[in-house]
Amino acid sequence: MTTTDSSGRRRWAALLLAVITPLVAELTLGNPPLSQIWLMLLWVPIYGAGTVLIRELVRRRGAGWLSILLLGLAYGIVEEGLALQALSSPTLYGVAGWAPRILGLNSAYTELNLPYHAVFSVALPILLVDLVFPGLRDRPYLKRTGLVVTGVVFVLGGVLLRVSVTSFIDPGYQAPVPVVAGCLAAVALLAVLALRVVPRASHPLPGVSQTARRSSAPATGTGAVPGSWTVAVFGGIVAFGYLALLFPFGGATQPAFTRGNWVVVPMLAAAALAVLAWWLVRRWTTSGAWSDRHSLALAGGALVAHTAFGVLANAATLTERAELTALGLVMIGLLALLGRGGRRCATT
Repeated sequence: MTTTDSSGRRRWAALLLAVITPLVAELTLGNPPLSQIWLMLLWVPIYGAGTVLIRELVRRRGAGWLSILLLGLAYGIVEEGLALQALSSPTLYGVAGWAPRILGLNSAYTELNLPYHAVFSVALPILLVDLVFPGLRDRPYLKRTGLVVTGVVFVLGGVLLRVSVTSFIDPGYQAPVPVVAGCLAAVALLAVLALRVVPRASHPLPGVSQTARRSSAPATGTGAVPGSWTVAVFGGIVAFGYLALLFPFGGATQPAFTRGNWVVVPMLAAAALAVLAWWLVRRWTTSGAWSDRHSLALAGGALVAHTAFGVLANAATLTERAELTALGLVMIGLLALLGRGGRRCATT
């Protein structure tokens, strides 16, 4: 492959990542409904540029998924804490009533959205594009100029959200200075941890063997890894369970239909579920038997469950439920095509 071909593929990969990130994070959850898909134009700059920027920084550092997730948390703080300021707003979305506010923050909403952004706004889009372009997974997509432009677009995207969305849905609110300062400090701390403290990985997919990186067939290893269908079901249960524990649905005003201080129960359960999921996935991916097929199954299970939850909790009308279900079926078809493409490459 010539340098020009490789450069062109990197640009296409970066563009694909920028486009699918808001689709994965928002549209496939039913935010917004398909009838208002034009609203996605407001989300593309911050979502797309943010995830591309994170991937570029991590790849240039030679770090792995822990760094991606830490920067994903930082991204969530930028969007939810600084741009939308939903982490601290006492009125936006009604989330202040979900659970007691802690240090001026909407506690349950914060617990829900920061990990959500780390996984669905950052990690899963990066994983999917790495599977589409497996030969580029350990390389940056952009040169230095492209990296700078991406950073500028990300900042402007945050400003766009601040001056457009919040001026309509939460007019007049400005987060207190201590909250803004705390958000900035948290972002800086997470960035330092991700790019300076977390050790570099031997390759950017920690725990995935070289054989697994080249092929979707399971590699030979000593660690036990469930079959891909089991991994998919696991991903679905964790994604649906985490959302269902923290996002009020079905007429509930607090998470998991609790009242008052009983909300601490689903909040603790969600935290335990996240820790268990991280421990198991980390254990599986450090086995030589983990493969690209497992990665796709994990992502696919989480995405399907995520959309199923959107149908249950976000779609307000029968039409919206039908539209989101149809979108979910299209997503399943695309994931299946990606899986077939990976198997075909493995046998050639």
